[in-house]
Amino acid sequence: MNILISGASVAGPALAYWLRRYGFTPTVVERAPALRTGGHAVDFRGRAHLSVLDEMGVLGEVMRQQTGMGAMSYVNAAGKKLSNMSADLFAGDVEILRSDLSRILYAATDVEYLFNDTITSMTQDESGVQVTFQTAPARRFDLVIGADGLHSTVRALAFGPESAYVRHLGVHCAVFPIANYLDLDHTGLTYRPPGKMVAVYSARHNTEARAMFLFGTPPLAYDRHDTMQQKKILAQAFDGVGWEAQRLLSAMWDAPDFYFDSVAQVRMDSWSNGRIALLGDAAYSPCLLSGMGSGLAVVGAYVLAGELAAAGGDHRVGFARYEEAMRGYVDGAQKSGEGVSKMIVPQGRLLTAFLNQYMRLMPYLPGKQMAANSSRRTAEAITLKQYALQSALLG
Repeated sequence: MNILISGASVAGPALAYWLRRYGFTPTVVERAPALRTGGHAVDFRGRAHLSVLDEMGVLGEVMRQQTGMGAMSYVNAAGKKLSNMSADLFAGDVEILRSDLSRILYAATDVEYLFNDTITSMTQDESGVQVTFQTAPARRFDLVIGADGLHSTVRALAFGPESAYVRHLGVHCAVFPIANYLDLDHTGLTYRPPGKMVAVYSARHNTEARAMFLFGTPPLAYDRHDTMQQKKILAQAFDGVGWEAQRLLSAMWDAPDFYFDSVAQVRMDSWSNGRIALLGDAAYSPCLLSGMGSGLAVVGAYVLAGELAAAGGDHRVGFARYEEAMRGYVDGAQKSGEGVSKMIVPQGRLLTAFLNQYMRLMPYLPGKQMAANSSRRTAEAITLKQYALQSALLG
């Protein structure tokens, strides 16, 4: 079977790997001219996440390229450290820059990639899907999978407008690379004024750093492809904010890449429509602050490909079983992500002061590991089938 996958970040290449391993013929189309650079760090935690990476043969390389982050510190406007946040809470078992993870997954696949292109239309019938592209000639595929993120093209074409499924959580996020001028050693610093957060953390073994800005806001209207407009929005939102904010914003203008987006979830009643299905953030984004997005993507890819193989390529059976296996797991991750968003960027001075005081006292409280343990339980709340054996029997 020929299967088209839209998106070459994390979910797309992971799915391509498993489909190829089970004897399908995947093709990946990606809007960007090459693998995307930059972005924030992502993490994996628990046996479900790590076992899938290990089975793919990439866990060793992911470990070699991990950020190796230790505890992060909350600071006040003068830079004085107020408290530490353990790595278990925000970095999981393994943390890696999203762009580094994408390169590792891409290298593990031996499939056709169509870069600098995108799907413009899909017409499905009983035997397949006719797909037109912006650049490449039209082609016919047996199935199409949208693994193209929060602003999925496949979802828009097959399910309807983004506004029906994307739920803004009241926060926007920006991330960009900077020089490690604070000499951070596998750690980071976080400053949290009311309704905002500024963080800096080291990357690639201290050779560089990432700046992250979060701010509470209603949904914003802007051109997602106009980076300069996004930078101006961020600069205005943090005008006059103390600590290192202004120096970081000065470095922003010349940053080689820049990520800016809503902190949002995707909620859908169904992840498939005939021969078209969705995977990862396109179907069930838990929000980028949840620490579960990439874990859901690689686990979902494993389950989707495995169920299609176990069903002998019958998409009706495979898609239904994929959703049945993943739905409860996704619900738990999304519930966790919603709570994290409210905690990280609290609104109002009183709530901010309370949470800052709580963070200061947390290392001394009896339940200091409660949040980390809760995140681990959420990440491990799925039992994975051994699809490889089933596909071998089918073969």
